[in-house]
Amino acid sequence: MTLSAADFDFSLPPERIAQCPAVPRDAARLLVVGDIFSDRVVRDLPDLLRPGDLLVVNDTRVIAAQLMAMRGAARVGITLDRPLADGTWHALARNARRLHVGDELRFLGADDFSASVAALEDGGGVALRFSHDGTDFQHRLAAAGALALPPYIARPLGPTAQDAADYQTMFARRDGAVAAPTAGLHFTPSLLHRLAARGIGRADVTLHVGAGTFLPMRDDDISRHKLHAERGEIGAAAADAINQARRAGGRIVAVGTTSLRLLESATGETGELHPFAGETDIFIMPGTKVRGADMLLTNFHLPRSTLFMLVCAFAGTARMHAAYSHAIAAGYRFYSYGDATLLSGAS
Repeated sequence: MTLSAADFDFSLPPERIAQCPAVPRDAARLLVVGDIFSDRVVRDLPDLLRPGDLLVVNDTRVIAAQLMAMRGAARVGITLDRPLADGTWHALARNARRLHVGDELRFLGADDFSASVAALEDGGGVALRFSHDGTDFQHRLAAAGALALPPYIARPLGPTAQDAADYQTMFARRDGAVAAPTAGLHFTPSLLHRLAARGIGRADVTLHVGAGTFLPMRDDDISRHKLHAERGEIGAAAADAINQARRAGGRIVAVGTTSLRLLESATGETGELHPFAGETDIFIMPGTKVRGADMLLTNFHLPRSTLFMLVCAFAGTARMHAAYSHAIAAGYRFYSYGDATLLSGAS
């Protein structure tokens, strides 16, 4: 059966889109979705999980990926996506039709910071070779770049200093994400302490969220959609911890769709997780058998988005439509700075 993007549509009142996070972070509301719905808050998580369960969190760190460049007198907006094996960076360019291979781009906001266009793709993709690398690149990027906040977070004057703190999880340690793995935004040191005291473990993995996360689906037939590749890594220690927890009867709780996609990319047919280092473009949609996690903690996602399709694959399409209808009626806050759901896998 062909699935249409329209099958994953719903109407969201604009006032339900969160413009700032809950304070403290673990005060966000939490909709528990199983056979029934339960309205809780994130700080209830230790009571909702069991000793022996294991949280899998994404430790990527958001970089200042939004740049403004000049090609001669023309301004070109650049959003970095991911570094490539040949030393260039894949990026998305606004006004890409103005660019040609070999063009030199000068970035505003940092001295002596430029890049040459190494390749062009259909749809605005470019490969850029920067004038600096290593720590010199990082320093210039920090000076010239800005957070690439999602367009539904209204910041007419650009991201604020508060956003720089709010849009970073407490797990962040490995630079490379364009967008935050937003389920991780709900955690606090106090919540982690209570989870550990309850006997709930944690494993850190890395998936650097790419610029493709901001792109809409262009084809109504979702089977024809292809996700942009993203870089990920699951170390041997994390893979061992996850496999041991599962063998001992614990549930694997993916914190965020990014963690789930990475787990699924590295899980074999038998359910055994393998260490992983590379790129993944896995698209989890209804019909996909999810083996990598038993539960999923995730925010509320956009209509017709690949992330809403992922949660439908995980917990059931009818159940998720009903859950989102409940959340809208009950005043939950949606998207990156919004509230969360705790999902059990579809039986």
